[in-house]
Amino acid sequence: MTMTPEQASWFAGTFDRLVQNVGLAVLGKEHVIRLTLMAMISEGHVLLEDAPGTGKTSLAKAIAATVQGTHQRIQFTPDLLPSDVTGVTIYDQETHRFDFHRGPIFASIVLADEINRASPKTQSALLEVMEESRVSVDGVTHEVGRPFLVIATQNPIEQAGTYRLPEAQLDRFLIKTSIGYPDLASAEQILAGSSNRNPSSSLSPVITTSAVADMADLASTVHVDPAVLRYTAQLAEETRLATETRLGVSVRGAMALVRAAKVWAAAQGRHYVLPDDIRELAGPVWTHRFVLDAEAEFQGATAERVLARVLADVAAPQSRQPAA
Repeated sequence: MTMTPEQASWFAGTFDRLVQNVGLAVLGKEHVIRLTLMAMISEGHVLLEDAPGTGKTSLAKAIAATVQGTHQRIQFTPDLLPSDVTGVTIYDQETHRFDFHRGPIFASIVLADEINRASPKTQSALLEVMEESRVSVDGVTHEVGRPFLVIATQNPIEQAGTYRLPEAQLDRFLIKTSIGYPDLASAEQILAGSSNRNPSSSLSPVITTSAVADMADLASTVHVDPAVLRYTAQLAEETRLATETRLGVSVRGAMALVRAAKVWAAAQGRHYVLPDDIRELAGPVWTHRFVLDAEAEFQGATAERVLARVLADVAAPQSRQPAA
């Protein structure tokens, strides 16, 4: 079953209301809010690389409040254990049985703050839950529910004592973006309301978590023309063939872009994906998946420049609306 124009119109209206509501707490960052909400409805995760104090926690709290979800913040440190994230099984002497005590990962929106400060063993504890939305502890599987969004942050400064995220974990993040500092007008508004240290607490929910799951299911029915799929596959292949890269976009990365483009199209009131959707999202969905050749990187190559060249070299198919 393919999404109808009427369903696409409802989806776009609901998505806009979500963006506007989150924007009441995170001022002047509509594009980042749209990308993050797109990731949530795509059932993917977000990696934010930003300086401290740019509103990462406010973004996570605002999204949780908007969808009537739960929110948890995990401060990653070198001594953080995997069980501190996922939870632990404890023997109850009164009932004579083992009870599972859920960790902070069991929330609708999880902020994994400074994820690269934890050891690789603790980072790997996120792999299963990010990919499959479930946690296995002592041979027992526990579902985390829907929606489930991990917003992980990396500090671009103070790299001492950090552990670089391995490519396998970077590939689990649907998008990588940054919030950045607000413009002058937004900064003035933020300072005017500085007495309220938790602006998300005043937000009213727009939809329920079950409605978000319904939106995710509906977005999966957006039509993607075979020509657009072929275009995406060609772009991915070109990133792997580029002389500047040791590792280009994987099949998982290509699938992630198509999944994101479906939500992006529906959020604009369309029941079909255009090549422009692929081009617009290729940056946030793909650039963090590149592994550049060391010599090329020394000579100034960047993932953004490689992708820009690939987008320029591969001809996009002609945009067309599917037949009714």
